[in-house]
Amino acid sequence: MLTFPLTVGLGLAVLVTSFLSGLFGMAGGMVLMGVLLLMLPVTSAMLLHGITQMTSNGWRAWLWRRHVRWGVVAQFLLGGAMAVAIFALIGYVPDKAVSLIVLGLSPFMAMAVPAHWSPNVTRRGHSVLAGLLCMGVQMIAGISGPLLDVFFVKSGLSRQSIVATKATTQVFGHLFKAVYFGSLVAGSESESLEIVATLMCIATAVLGTSLSRRALDGMTDAQFRSWSQRLIVLTGTAYLGQGVFLLIAR
Repeated sequence: MLTFPLTVGLGLAVLVTSFLSGLFGMAGGMVLMGVLLLMLPVTSAMLLHGITQMTSNGWRAWLWRRHVRWGVVAQFLLGGAMAVAIFALIGYVPDKAVSLIVLGLSPFMAMAVPAHWSPNVTRRGHSVLAGLLCMGVQMIAGISGPLLDVFFVKSGLSRQSIVATKATTQVFGHLFKAVYFGSLVAGSESESLEIVATLMCIATAVLGTSLSRRALDGMTDAQFRSWSQRLIVLTGTAYLGQGVFLLIAR
């Protein structure tokens, strides 16, 4: 059972990370996933993260709906559905240490992509590949923002289009994740999510996203890309260290 201080702490974590997500399009989700993995069992953490990030990304997509590239979204969904089908067939549930390690490695995996490959979501087929790869990583680590960002770097889209389109793809990505892990939580007698904590996280996700809009408008495209990369690398390093520590401690 979640205590009152823990419930409030979750709400504050969602508020701050939703603001970061609204500002950079991905960093907040990564920070929140690590926090939830430290506080909850893996399946419950994945479910709550999916619910809050669906809300945060959905509200962000609505705020920037004029900038969404729907062709990119449709192709991403095709690839994402293929990845979820594979996980459903094998019934995979990641270990907490593995989730933290993959979460921490995700920005470095993205940085390791050769520059000459230059994936681009606006090219035919690239969005399908993005959906397949990103959804696979998301089912293990809970997030795939850094990897997804690789497909947008060379797209030539504005920061508004990047944030809006990524948010829309992530709405469906987190929906897939929430349904998958929700079915596992529902079938477990030892795990559950309390309605009060869930509702608080949903409300603070909307608030944090709304507060970020003015800040995003005030940034330049260069500042957006520079600060988002720094934040992601710093966070990834911290979670990689935590995951390795959990693995060694056993």
